[in-house]
Amino acid sequence: MSDDDRIVELEIKLAYQEDLIQKLDALVRTFGARLDETSRELAQLKQAVRSPEVPTGPANDKPPHY
Repeated sequence: MSDDDRIVELEIKLAYQEDLIQKLDALVRTFGARLDETSRELAQLKQAVRSPEVPTGPANDKPPHY
């Protein structure tokens, strides 16, 4: 294998690695955003459990015969 062939092989491998790194970076960013959203939702749920509001509406109304 000549030096030129080796350089071409290395350039090909480098191109594939750069592409893979970009794809993995996008995936990590996506999961990071989903984790942030899930953390916010969890904080909201914790807050709702700590200070429950008394819901008003048909579910809490007494039936007419009471």
